Amino acid sequence: MSQLSRTGVSLEEDLLKEFDRLIAKRGYENRSEAIRDLIREALLAEIVDSNKQVVGTLTLVYDHHVPNLADKLTESQHAAGAMVLAATHVHLDHHYCLEVIIMKGRSKDIQAMADRIRALKGVELGKLVLANSGKELKSHAHTHSH
Repeated sequence: MSQLSRTGVSLEEDLLKEFDRLIAKRGYENRSEAIRDLIREALLAEIVDSNKQVVGTLTLVYDHHVPNLADKLTESQHAAGAMVLAATHVHLDHHYCLEVIIMKGRSKDIQAMADRIRALKGVELGKLVLANSGKELKSHAHTHSH
């Protein structure tokens, strides 16, 4: 683990109160943990924008009664080839399914695939979460949990 450095931040009192309310709600033990996560998130956004290697999950909720939707989802995953590492499928009720697709590849490729899938008729929810891959993930890893 890297050596810790201290820094000061000047904030308006109202902004700090709102931040404290948010970090308490999210279960952070202190401001430092919350600020570290915000910095990691900003750094990850830069990595995604620079089209580096990332890992990601695409979580979908869809109506499996929509004609050909299941086939289109399968075809999309096959077309992505080695980018798709795994997928899991759960039946939520008579109409809806939850699917989580785990991927690794260039951020722009994963984003494009996610956009195509989310645009399919019958997909009610599509949430893409990306994270640094490999060595970069280790250097930005954090140890707390919520």
